[in-house]
Amino acid sequence: MSDKPASPARGRKKTAPPTQQPPQEEVVVRLPLTDLHPFPDHPFQVRDDEEMKETIQSVKEYGVIVPAIVRPREEGGYEIVAGHRRKYACEQAGLDTMPVLIRNLDRDAATIIMVDSNLQRENILPSERAKAYKMKLEAIKRQGARNDLTSPKISAKLRSDDEIGQQMGVSGDTVRNYISLTNLVPELMQMVDEKKIALSPAYQIAALKPEEQQMLVTTIDYEQATPSLSQAQRMKKFSQAGRLNEDSMLAIMSEEKKPEKFSLTFDGDRIRKYFPKSYTPLQMENTIIKLLEAWQRKRQRSQER
Repeated sequence: MSDKPASPARGRKKTAPPTQQPPQEEVVVRLPLTDLHPFPDHPFQVRDDEEMKETIQSVKEYGVIVPAIVRPREEGGYEIVAGHRRKYACEQAGLDTMPVLIRNLDRDAATIIMVDSNLQRENILPSERAKAYKMKLEAIKRQGARNDLTSPKISAKLRSDDEIGQQMGVSGDTVRNYISLTNLVPELMQMVDEKKIALSPAYQIAALKPEEQQMLVTTIDYEQATPSLSQAQRMKKFSQAGRLNEDSMLAIMSEEKKPEKFSLTFDGDRIRKYFPKSYTPLQMENTIIKLLEAWQRKRQRSQER
């Protein structure tokens, strides 16, 4: 009999390593438009503009090329995460169904996808961008809070608003400024959307109390003028000092505004091709001025006819 100890593996049946399941591919399905519901508090408007008209025409000719993203709703049907404009275009094109990808997303993950899929579009109103940034910021913070509860070691992170700015190609300050606009009363927010109030003064006005903002709405109507940046900054300081009232606001708003400095620059490479290689920047500038003067004289002569 051998004195060698029996191998622990002897007599045992070898088990094959577990086979790794390939990732499941997402399947595009067609769902009735009546089963698709808007995202709660969706910050982006669906507008009947030229871009929408082009989208409707494209849907009529080719259908929806890029499927929407939806998630199941507890009360039935599906919630649109990305694809509100596509659904509207389908409705206007007379279609009953729409191709979608169904994803089991929680509220915060869905919010982040919804915001990211819309912020890349052009012609977004300041109010839309402000609300979208705020929704994404709150979703990221909630996700971070949940991760921190289960993580044994919390590593240093960017501030959430800086993180959003980095993703969007803007500064964290820009994100914070836009989010501050959500504090504006509706009348002032509409003026910002309509470009009656510029963004820089709007960021300052957003720091005023709601009753002070309502007072400003009345003053704007009375003066038929909107505040400049310097006026908005002064109102903010008066508010912080507890000195902003009807009299002080009217005094600030009735001040004569300094004319804004106007400057215009050209890309040198863009205009260089129109001049001889020997021309200096000063020679190019003088030539442009002469051409503009000649163009102005020609316009004046045509108007006098």
